[in-house]
Amino acid sequence: MVIEQQKLNDVLLLRPNVFNDERGYFFESFKKKIFEENGLELNFIQDNQVLSKDAGTLRGLHYQLNNPQGKLVHVVAGSIRDVIVDIRVGSPNFGESVMIHLDDKKHEMVYVPEGFAHGYLVLEKNTIVHYKCTNYYDQASEFGVFWKDKDLNIDWNIKEPILSKKDSNLPMLKNQKNLPILL
Repeated sequence: MVIEQQKLNDVLLLRPNVFNDERGYFFESFKKKIFEENGLELNFIQDNQVLSKDAGTLRGLHYQLNNPQGKLVHVVAGSIRDVIVDIRVGSPNFGESVMIHLDDKKHEMVYVPEGFAHGYLVLEKNTIVHYKCTNYYDQASEFGVFWKDKDLNIDWNIKEPILSKKDSNLPMLKNQKNLPILL
């Protein structure tokens, strides 16, 4: 597996060795030893899987404050435009983002560190996203940033995505009162 540091500190793109033959494919989607060899002592304690029926579905930008979650994101079926935003107060990269295309062809994964907002735009019908989390989901600790925040300058390449009511009403980053602080 090749691990590639992205432009935001600690955001990683993981490229597994995929073995294809006439039957299909095989790859190791997670191996703790590889993370440890790269200085990442992570303890994944919850797995989540999401089915999005329609292309154009946008989920995010979400984060947990008191119980932050690091996430290892993998697309099982379909494809997404994955977006990670550094929202840590005091970070030299505050408000900056990285966008990564993930699909079920290359099987690349992205590690989203704790303290970052995360979201994605679904590009194909019936896309399935699976992610491992370093903390349990805590609804009382969940917050978010509006996907179309002009200060973030994210080009999602969509005008009217399919949004949940919750995601439609998230605040702009400058109006968010609950942000993680970089120590």
